[in-house]
This record gives sequence, C-alpha cells and structure tokens, in this order.
Amino acid sequence: MSIRTLISKGTLAALAALLWLAPSAEASTITYVIPTGTTVGGQPVSAMATFVTSANDLQIALTNLQNNPISVIQNLSDLAFTLSTGQTSGSLLFGSALERTVNANGTFTNGSTVSTGWELETSGAGLRLHVLGTPIGPAHTLIGDSGPGNLYSNAEGSIAGNGPHNPFITGTATFDIQITGLIASSLVNSATFSLGTTEGANVPGVPRVPGPATLLLLGLGLGIIGARGWRRRRQ
Repeated sequence: MSIRTLISKGTLAALAALLWLAPSAEASTITYVIPTGTTVGGQPVSAMATFVTSANDLQIALTNLQNNPISVIQNLSDLAFTLSTGQTSGSLLFGSALERTVNANGTFTNGSTVSTGWELETSGAGLRLHVLGTPIGPAHTLIGDSGPGNLYSNAEGSIAGNGPHNPFITGTATFDIQITGLIASSLVNSATFSLGTTEGANVPGVPRVPGPATLLLLGLGLGIIGARGWRRRRQ
C-alpha cells in the first residue's frame, strides 16, 4: 500500500505543519487545546495551538477546530501565553493564513494566503497575539472550516455576509516571533484562547498528550528531516 493511500489530505496538511514547526532537533514543542465540551456564549468551541521554542525564536501554529460555526463568538481572536524563561517582549516577524469570505447564503470564497494582521504585545507575565483593536479587526478572526457540502450552513448574521467581520482567516495560522534570550529548552507553560469580537471571552488551554496518529506524523516528519540532512551531508 502506498504512503498516499495511508495518509489522508488532512494528515498531509498536519504533516506539513509539523515540518514547518520542526526546523531542527534543537527545539522544544508543546501543544495546548481547549478542553473538550467547552462552550462560550452557549456555543461549543474547539482550538489547538502548537508552540515550538528554539534559540531566540518561537513558532506557533494556531487552528480553530470548531467547524460550521453558528456565531462569530466561536472564532479565535486572541492567544495569550507565558514562557518558562519569563520573557514578556518580542518581535512578530510574520503571521499568515488563508483569507476567506463567508457569503450571506453560507457559501464562501477563498482569497490568498495573507498577513493575519494580528499584533503582538506584552500581556501580564507573558505575551499575546490579538486581532481586536488592530487596523484590520474585527475582521480576520480565525474561523473553523465549513460543514457538509462546503457550506457554512449553521452560520447566522455575525458570520454570513457580515461586512465588518468579513473576511475571516481560516485553516492554520502560522506565526514566527523573535524573542531575545529564548532557548531550545524554554517551554510555553500556559496558553489562553480568546474568542469572539468582544474582549474577555477567555478559555485556558490544557496541554495535549500526543496520540498514536500524532506520534506517527512526528516520526514521519523527523524521518524526512533526517533524510534531508543525510542528503546534504552526502552532497
């Protein structure tokens, strides 16, 4: 059986994210998720953030896992985190994601991969990425994928055809932050997700224990990285 048969499109996308997040063995990785069953404003929410720390650099992959949302309150607008080595400042080198406009009838149109427009700031004892209060907000909140038939069939007026809130970003938003003094053994020791277009809808994340599928992906990713290194050494 070929590797393409074994790995679905979604798995390939996850593998691509792992490869982006794993430039070398000199790094530490941790993933935080919103606890199962969490609701905000009466609506279910689900999200995941993977952090990779290395020398003076933090990479983040942020994904909204709540598909076919009803309300914009289910969209991600903020990610706050603290570091074990105590840094409270940094420089956002880039943040990018796929842009998506959801029409009044639940259909959607994808744009291109663009800057998220999110900004980085000090937040208490740590840092936060946010879109509210930026020039592009309240657009560019991170929305989950569509539902059956490639439609946002559940979407109400805060999403479908909403001028101020469109366009959204979707898929996995990736960020690269330069943080002086960060080292490979630094860890993100807390992460808080914020949702909706009003400040204050905060949900503490919990660390996720990798399952067998994640470990398989990580093994595949490390194998590919190792193979690339071996080819470079031979050349």
